[in-house]
Amino acid sequence: MTLSHLDLNDRLLLITRASLLLLLGWVCAHLLATAFARFTRSRLSMHHMTMGRRAIFYLVFLLFFTSSLHELGIRLSTLMGAAGILTVAVGFASQTSASNLISGLFLLGEGSFALGDWIQVGSTLGEVLSIDLLSVKLRTANNLFVRLPNEILIKSEVTNISRFPIRRLDLKIGVAYKENLGHVRQVLLQLAESLPHSLDEPAASMQVEEFAASSINLRFSIWVQREHYMDMLGEIHEMVKNSLDAAGIEIPFNQMVLHIEKP
Repeated sequence: MTLSHLDLNDRLLLITRASLLLLLGWVCAHLLATAFARFTRSRLSMHHMTMGRRAIFYLVFLLFFTSSLHELGIRLSTLMGAAGILTVAVGFASQTSASNLISGLFLLGEGSFALGDWIQVGSTLGEVLSIDLLSVKLRTANNLFVRLPNEILIKSEVTNISRFPIRRLDLKIGVAYKENLGHVRQVLLQLAESLPHSLDEPAASMQVEEFAASSINLRFSIWVQREHYMDMLGEIHEMVKNSLDAAGIEIPFNQMVLHIEKP
């Protein structure tokens, strides 16, 4: 029996019961999802725990929502038929969403990155805030919010900066041709030993990269824990400059000589 065949009091009663079912469903879904998160906090990664919590919440709430519709006399078969017609009607207009949805399932199954990881996609670098079925949300280092459709991540090269516990910090340095490279190596490696976050293993290194037009270009590399990478990146340039200056090692720069000829 539908609402149209009932008097006002019966309608209000059914609507009230349906509303209470929805409220009870939200409470139960929230409690079960929270219990799941607490139970699996130490057993699952943040990424899988979040996805499981969402799945439990929506599944439980959907059951109560279905019961609420049944309470109002709404037949699910009618809704399913309407949903099928609507799906056909908007299917051609939702190809992008479908592609993002399928790509999101691949991302969730592959597990290339998780919540809290720092990833780089093209020129975008940020912390993963959420991994949803249609998009991935990032927060950049300057606190900007970036939404990337899942299809882009599937088709692009994604670099997970937080995957491993240590990272190598590379610094390109140019020294004058007159400098003794053995002395330069000694100065740089001594600097590495004095740095608070530089690891002994793997050890720091200095390599000659090329003989450029006005300098010998070197690559000075140190290994640090990933949580100290940004701190060292902001300090290492000044420390290298001060160490080379103190050792009397010249860092050349390009100079332009202009000759003016009188007519």
